[in-house]
Amino acid sequence: MRNRRTPRFPKVPPGRPTGSGRPTDVIEGARKVSGGEVAGLIVAVFWAILVAFLAVVLVRLARALRETTRLVAGVADQTVPLLGEAATTLRRTGVQLDRVDAITADAEEVAANASALSGAVQEAIGVPLAKVAAFGYGVRRAAGRSRTSKGRTDDASRVRGSKG
Repeated sequence: MRNRRTPRFPKVPPGRPTGSGRPTDVIEGARKVSGGEVAGLIVAVFWAILVAFLAVVLVRLARALRETTRLVAGVADQTVPLLGEAATTLRRTGVQLDRVDAITADAEEVAANASALSGAVQEAIGVPLAKVAAFGYGVRRAAGRSRTSKGRTDDASRVRGSKG
């Protein structure tokens, strides 16, 4: 058993090897590193690399978000006047549709007047003309009968009768 006062590793004056001649033997108060400490050191280095990588990713993400914010602000700045112009265009279109409705109503009225005029012309000209035609037909038929009774042959009246 060791006394607590005696150091675990004896102190060697600097520059004096302890026997093996390796430079590590020269270090005063040097001790061996355990496997757990080496694993802890490796994990710490890994975490440092991971944190650095995540910091780079976060910086790039922040830049992308700033650019997206600028883009959205630009789109909003351009969209508001565009919506105003669209509203103005819709109002003007409504006015033009009202005018088209008025023109359509006038065209319907003209068509109704033309129909009434056509009916009036038919009444004024068509009915008397039909009467004149009927009168002419009656005169022609009466004249044809009078000719038949004056000496026309029976064959001629049959032929005429088959035509009419």
